[in-house]
Amino acid sequence: MAGFRSLARQVRDPGCDVALRRYSLRKCLERFAPYGHRATWDHLCRRHGFGHEDRDLDPARLVAALDEVEEARAVWLAYERRFAERRRREKYLGLRTPGPIDDWHRRTWGGNGVARCVDPAVHPDLPLGDALRRLIAALEAGPGEHCPVCGGDRFAWRWNGLDEACGPVCRDCGVLVPALVLSEEALAAARRRAARADAVRELAAVG
Repeated sequence: MAGFRSLARQVRDPGCDVALRRYSLRKCLERFAPYGHRATWDHLCRRHGFGHEDRDLDPARLVAALDEVEEARAVWLAYERRFAERRRREKYLGLRTPGPIDDWHRRTWGGNGVARCVDPAVHPDLPLGDALRRLIAALEAGPGEHCPVCGGDRFAWRWNGLDEACGPVCRDCGVLVPALVLSEEALAAARRRAARADAVRELAAVG
């Protein structure tokens, strides 16, 4: 199976036809897609001006999209290296009990879906690298009241326990926010709103 770098070289290779270069970019997103595969693809299509199913597009647009993905991947991998080094130091000092952030990192290592958007059509407008820088700043700062990516303070709670896309979702930018970067008050408010919405739906079904 080709790795991210090998696929990226194919995207940049002018000797490859456009269809293969487009296919290789989609395959890159199987290795690194911060919003999840479908949402990241939708983001790139909108930002770089090509259609979801466009087979005859300007190769420069594909390369620009790849540049954005590569820059975001570099941001995230640099953060993961810092995180891994910190954990090694903590273990050396005898701090071996993993915390909530360690558990979250095990599920998102590599950055794929690290800022998952459960609705592929709803995601932040800013470049991927900027979104990840904001998320990293929040992970390093501790719990707050607002979405680390867009600064919004309206959250819905996604209950689906069948996959990892469960928790507080920013109603402004669509990101599934890591619970560990939100305060207990913000999380409780999101759960209350979700419970009220469920109650309204149940009443509507009965009526």
